Amino acid sequence: MADAIQARVENAVKSSVEQLDREHLRKMQASMYTCCANCCNTPSYSMDEAQRCIEKCSTPLQQAQAYVQNELSDFQDRLQRCAMSCQDELKDFAARGNVDEVMIRRQAEQCLTKCADKHIALLPAMMKRIKNTLPSYK
Repeated sequence: MADAIQARVENAVKSSVEQLDREHLRKMQASMYTCCANCCNTPSYSMDEAQRCIEKCSTPLQQAQAYVQNELSDFQDRLQRCAMSCQDELKDFAARGNVDEVMIRRQAEQCLTKCADKHIALLPAMMKRIKNTLPSYK
């Protein structure tokens, strides 16, 4: 059951990131490639000037991708802390003498489901924040 919960979170994140890619990151990537092509098509540029131009064109996308990756890492860290809290609750539950395997498994599923639901519900706000921040990387 934990695999199903994990898969649900992964699918929600994947869907959100794919939408972000389609609606924002690909446009930034296209702009970067056009800019880089212009650098290469400027015959008056020296080799070093062309290289600096290409690096300048690449910087906004690299910064945007790093920002998105940081947001996703923060999301993952929060989700892991929630799961660790579930493990602590289960240890406390078992320490009180609750050794019924089925009950412990049910308790674990309920806690992990709450974590998943809570974090899936956070995705729209996180994606909105990312979408609002991406234009600053131009």
